[in-house]
Amino acid sequence: MNERIEQLKLLPTSTAGSLPKPSWLATPEKLWSPWLVDDEQLPSAKQDALILSLHDQVQAGIDIVSDGEQTRQHFVTTFIEHLDGVDFTNRETVKIRDRYEASVPTVVGAVSRPKSVFVDDAKFLRQQTDKPIKWALPGPMTMVDTLYDAHYKSREKLAWEFAKILNEEAKELASAGVDIVQFDEPAFNVFFDDVDDWGIEALERACEDLSCETGVHICYGYGIEANNNWKKTLGSEWRQYERLFPKLQQSSIDIVSLECQNSHVPMDLIELIRGKKVMVGAIDVATNDIETPEQVADTLRQALQFVDAENLYPCTNCGMTPLSRQVATGKLRALSAGAEIVRSEILGQ
Repeated sequence: MNERIEQLKLLPTSTAGSLPKPSWLATPEKLWSPWLVDDEQLPSAKQDALILSLHDQVQAGIDIVSDGEQTRQHFVTTFIEHLDGVDFTNRETVKIRDRYEASVPTVVGAVSRPKSVFVDDAKFLRQQTDKPIKWALPGPMTMVDTLYDAHYKSREKLAWEFAKILNEEAKELASAGVDIVQFDEPAFNVFFDDVDDWGIEALERACEDLSCETGVHICYGYGIEANNNWKKTLGSEWRQYERLFPKLQQSSIDIVSLECQNSHVPMDLIELIRGKKVMVGAIDVATNDIETPEQVADTLRQALQFVDAENLYPCTNCGMTPLSRQVATGKLRALSAGAEIVRSEILGQ
């Protein structure tokens, strides 16, 4: 195992993905916000934002740090923009996650990755810190769900091509010093038949032969109107994970990242992935209310009924791009403080 991971303290904290961008780089509290810096200054501005995001995480006591996705406008499309075979000028309207319509790029030919996408950013982050680094990539199924396919005309075929490309990128990220590569698969919570038929296998292909740890993040989305409205239709218990976890438990994935704070997910579903490391979402990203450390601790105590302490990684429910920097840093501090409460309880036993 990676030495940095081995040296982690009990209940190491991390974020699920994105953190707010500084107001001079992109419009705050907005998804898909365009860059506010001209092209010539943009590369250095992104690096400045990455350093700032890292500083906020370290100051808040986060143990496994990330780039906060400061160099990308969107967690899926920024990766796709760097691929051949996808036309961003030829757009079609599709329903994303069977939930809301969006104008998306079109797959017009064989997809390929002419060069690495995030590896230089990862190398830069590695130079700034000795802490373990987690890097998020979009998962194959979620990539498929964010495009119109006019070439393969098969979600499964396209997913397998993306899995190969993601594996290439992930191997280079691991070589650059990334300790955990996390694949974001919110589509897993919607397309259960596809998950059963090929989704898990495509994800495992993306993780094949990696020298770092691997994770999958499955949540109920950013706190945007379309997602919030969808959640209202799910009833008093959100049992989507029940369909996914048995197969994930049998998979080669090391870590499962999921949503727990202020959600209607029955905590006992975590038992279905016993043996895996679990990034338990103990911070609600769909509200500006900052959790108290005790609220975080209570969520972690509940999770500890179903996951061994050495496998519990306190985390956020999802990314925090739509929040203000002040709210996000407050939530990160609460996450660290709540984890410390429970850590002290465990070590004091």
